[in-house]
Amino acid sequence: MNPKKFKKGKHVYTDWGGGVKEVKKVNEEKQPKSIQIKLDEATAMGQYANMASVTHSREEFILDFIFIPPGSKQAKVISRIITSPSHAKRLHLALKDNIEKYEKKSGRKIDPSSEEGRIGF
Repeated sequence: MNPKKFKKGKHVYTDWGGGVKEVKKVNEEKQPKSIQIKLDEATAMGQYANMASVTHSREEFILDFIFIPPGSKQAKVISRIITSPSHAKRLHLALKDNIEKYEKKSGRKIDPSSEEGRIGF
């Protein structure tokens, strides 16, 4: 028996004859989309932060990047990023992956509890 197949929208229909029909949803290959990212000169220069604070609610994560000058007791939030939990998770995975690559390439393990990683208060 030769089934009759035809595609309509996101589905493929197969008629096997004798009243037997099959419907399958087609898995469309997702092509990576190109995004053009613009970076102005001030943003490209970046901001130095030697501390970060992360808080969250049910709906969002807030990442504060902070600068504490050496010997100072006052700190300043230099940048605040507010993002969704799913974006925060992707950021976490990207940071984890990049830290592992850095440690492998440099041959040096990062230990945030070491003296080198402390701010000094």
